[in-house]
Amino acid sequence: MSKHFFDRRAFLKAAGATLAVHPLTAAQAPPPNIVLILCDDLGYGDLGCYGSGIRTPNIDRLASEGTRFTQFYSANPVCSPSRAAWLTGRYPTRVGVPRVLFPQDKGGLDKSEQTIASLLKPRGYHTICIGKWHLGHTSGYLPTSRGFDEYFGIPYSNDMNPRPLMHNTSIIEPEATLETLTARYTEQAVKFIEASGGNPFFLYMPHTFPHIPLASSARFRGKSPLGDYGDVVEEIDWSVGQVMSTLKRRGLDKNTLVLFSSDNGPWYQGSPGLLRGRKGETYEGGVRVPFLARWTGRVRTGKTTRALAGSVDILPTLAHLAGASLPGKPVDGIDIWSLLSGEKESIDREVMLYFDNWNVQCARWKQWKLHFARYNNAAYNPAPPGGRINLPLAKPELYNLEADPNESYDVAAQNPDVVSRIAQRVETLVEGFPEEVRKAFAETKSRQVRPGAAGALPRPV
Repeated sequence: MSKHFFDRRAFLKAAGATLAVHPLTAAQAPPPNIVLILCDDLGYGDLGCYGSGIRTPNIDRLASEGTRFTQFYSANPVCSPSRAAWLTGRYPTRVGVPRVLFPQDKGGLDKSEQTIASLLKPRGYHTICIGKWHLGHTSGYLPTSRGFDEYFGIPYSNDMNPRPLMHNTSIIEPEATLETLTARYTEQAVKFIEASGGNPFFLYMPHTFPHIPLASSARFRGKSPLGDYGDVVEEIDWSVGQVMSTLKRRGLDKNTLVLFSSDNGPWYQGSPGLLRGRKGETYEGGVRVPFLARWTGRVRTGKTTRALAGSVDILPTLAHLAGASLPGKPVDGIDIWSLLSGEKESIDREVMLYFDNWNVQCARWKQWKLHFARYNNAAYNPAPPGGRINLPLAKPELYNLEADPNESYDVAAQNPDVVSRIAQRVETLVEGFPEEVRKAFAETKSRQVRPGAAGALPRPV
């Protein structure tokens, strides 16, 4: 193992060298339009290009005309925390969103945090959020207070009530009609693109579906051979097709970076592919998500990459492409433009952390994933008593995801040096997190087997 990897100064120096080799600033090229389409609870195995029987020709075309990632990760296995990481490039436990937000919650994404939209606006971008927000619905927390010029959508999940449809800060439909949402989101997206003029734009389109309850328009209802879930996903695919055709019709697709992904793994329905776990779990099925990137002439065409990347990488990558300044606070992600452009096949990076609520449950480094804890049951059960309880493992479990993506064979005993290095790095990283994270990890450590025993969580040296 390289000592260089764990040297933070060397890591930052290497990252700076990467930017120097392949900068894409406004001085050299016009900033690209950016379209980020995010599904809700879409599984790793729910698209044709990832092996599904659901018909997704438009999304599959993004893969064939761009780059498809097979190891891309959400920072959290549930909605609100995941979205916080997508928009800030920071772990959700840093930004005030460690858990799912509910209508009774008065807060949301911490007001001191910058989003992708707020970084892009000084670069002349027109910004819009169309769809599910779920990062706070009270004054100061809605998209129009977080860098977006306009908002159209529902403020939280479609299984939460009341379920208002909003335009900016006004309620235009007290109870949103679920069957019409995908079509109405698409109509708004098309109008936004057509009205963009010559200014660069950022379209953030977080779909409401396939989160339950499922609903689709009459045009798609009952048409998929895979039931209601297939109907909903096929309508999202149609929506992607409408967005792409609008970009082409307006002559914008050659200067538009299109990103497509999901907030986390599938819930009751949907498929994690051959991965273990689902939404609410930090097994791969809960956090590994499809990710596609397309930009004609700039992103590699027809490429499938096994490079390690995640949602926290999107903000620094987009900031680089737009020539925008990074936030003043530390960003947990890295710029992955060199992966998208084909300049590199992989990038050395810091250990990636898998949170659920305040708990660090797993950590990923290269092909290795170390489990420290997991919940006793799935996320959709009631709160304790009788619900979710974070249970530290007696001994950390280590999985080689290259050889064992299903996380079936614990190889900690055969690789004590790997366990030690990852665990020690996590100990160091946790010290930079809020007190709640530090306390939660201390609790995890206290319930491990005695220090020095085989498989015990090592202490830093």
